[in-house]
Amino acid sequence: MKLLALMRKEFARFFRDPRLIVTMIFPGILIYAIYSILGSAIWQEEEKYTYRAYVSGESQLVALIEASVEQEGLFTPVTDLEAAKKEVEEGKADALVVFPEGFDEAVMEYTPALGTPAPRVSVYYRSADEQSASFFAITSGILSAFEDSLSNKFDVAGENFSSEKDIAAMMLGGLIPFLIVIFVFSAGMSITLESVAGEKERGTLSTVLVTSVKRSSVALGKVIPLGCIAAIGAASSFLGVALSMPKLMGMNVGGVLGGYSAGSYLLLFMLILSVVPCIVAAITAVSTYAKSVKEASAYTSVIMIFIMVLSLVSAFIPGIGEWVVAIPLLNAVIVMQTILAGGMPVWQSFVSLGVNLLFTALIVWLVAWMLGNERIMFGK
Repeated sequence: MKLLALMRKEFARFFRDPRLIVTMIFPGILIYAIYSILGSAIWQEEEKYTYRAYVSGESQLVALIEASVEQEGLFTPVTDLEAAKKEVEEGKADALVVFPEGFDEAVMEYTPALGTPAPRVSVYYRSADEQSASFFAITSGILSAFEDSLSNKFDVAGENFSSEKDIAAMMLGGLIPFLIVIFVFSAGMSITLESVAGEKERGTLSTVLVTSVKRSSVALGKVIPLGCIAAIGAASSFLGVALSMPKLMGMNVGGVLGGYSAGSYLLLFMLILSVVPCIVAAITAVSTYAKSVKEASAYTSVIMIFIMVLSLVSAFIPGIGEWVVAIPLLNAVIVMQTILAGGMPVWQSFVSLGVNLLFTALIVWLVAWMLGNERIMFGK
């Protein structure tokens, strides 16, 4: 009987506390949402591009490629190879396919056993550009399949115009914003959880709340210094990663970082500044709502997992619209990815900055309201 009584007591404690119920149920909801997003990204219908490609020389393979891509007028014949290459390099065209003179006849006459160089098809493209890389993947696949059917009687050569900086920017654009958010969140979490929940447990917060100080002043007095401290920790971690990643990828640090303008660095700095108080204010709100540091830590861990996955998945889901600037935190991640990829999204950066600061102000107001709520602060 004593065992049953103890069991009833524990079940009653759990089911009468909505906070514990949320902590247990929310991870399942979060897993469903995350896996649904990942599934949609992985199994989404392949995007249809309208390519702009040049071709030099004549071959029956031109018609084969056009039929496989299913785009009328896919190729524009050119005679000035250097001008066509320059357009591909500058992103004005997706690719240039070069067939040497008399290619088809040379293929039919070629004998692999002789050991002489085989006729060669050259495809000029940019691997750092999704559309150009997609064209190269399709075209090289078609040409390789046809080559295999002829017992390797010609070669396919890919000529990549994407520079070391372009490739590095593409890689950094996907990882750095994710790491920034994680470092800011980790730094904020380490110093903020104790800010309110810890004082609740020690009983020191009640001493402050019985004075005539405004609740908004108490809230700002928590968020502003904690935000500054979190920014220092996040900046240190970010600089370490930003300076080491090019070396990790076997690239020159100066060449990668020097490829961005002063305006790009200014926009990145503004976005990071908008992320720090937003995250610190959110953790402060969780700490204010929780009854203990342990409970606040449980809530914050769930939120951190959600933000981590959302920030990382956004790097691999192309075509996210401009509407994302209205979503706090995620807007900064997406805009930072665009900047690091070589773009200059000025208005998106300022809108994201404004949205994040507004969201921070709303959370500070919420913290001030909770500080004045006796049921939340003292369980009454």
